[in-house]
Amino acid sequence: MRFVDTNVLLYAVSRAPEEEGKAAVARELLRRRDLALSVQVLQEFYVQATRENRPDRLRHDQAVRLAESFCRYPVQELTVAVVHSAFVTRVRWGLSYWDAAILEAARASGCDVVLSEDLSDGQDYGGVRVENPFRDNG
Repeated sequence: MRFVDTNVLLYAVSRAPEEEGKAAVARELLRRRDLALSVQVLQEFYVQATRENRPDRLRHDQAVRLAESFCRYPVQELTVAVVHSAFVTRVRWGLSYWDAAILEAARASGCDVVLSEDLSDGQDYGGVRVENPFRDNG
């Protein structure tokens, strides 16, 4: 299982010409079945996809429908255990709390890979490795 970070979902819905390559990669990734995500990813997706200064902003109803469709994958709930683990990971690796929470949600989901361009590509964070699926499409 691979864990999907928010940027994958956002690129999948992007209509920006400069993100065309990343959008194609993201859409192809989301055709797979071996993915998981978290409540945090769904929240971040909604907030970023509907933000007023986004050029290809989604309407509330569009973003909600998409977020609901992403629930076809296993979704890791936000638990006290995930939060506490994220506190430890944040300090251990010098990350933001939000990045640490992504890593710990992935771990709690049983994923050993996080697909993201926001963390260090190839870095292993105590058994959860980051892969940047967009590294050749930037």
